[in-house]
Amino acid sequence: MAIDNNRLLLELEKQRKEINRSIINPAIPELSLESLNPMLTMVAQARKNYLCCLTEMADICQGKAPDSEQVATLRGYREIYDELVSAVNALETAIQRDYLDVRTSRR
Repeated sequence: MAIDNNRLLLELEKQRKEINRSIINPAIPELSLESLNPMLTMVAQARKNYLCCLTEMADICQGKAPDSEQVATLRGYREIYDELVSAVNALETAIQRDYLDVRTSRR
């Protein structure tokens, strides 16, 4: 029975890859390090904004608890940062699973 299960799982993985590639690949142009730079820069900017907000809040609060407006501002930066990190991670997974075409650089 384990052999049948393994065979099914292998076929499932193959089918998942084919379906994902057929849907995702046509929608996203071939990727390169150059085309990924704006995305990575965007995530770094969001990380910077989140961390700067935290450090500015700490300077203002001087060890006291922040008020709800300050926390809401920080939360907004975190949500942006978290969402971008999740998206880049999803893109990385799509690349790893060969759902997307990647341009290789040959020097």
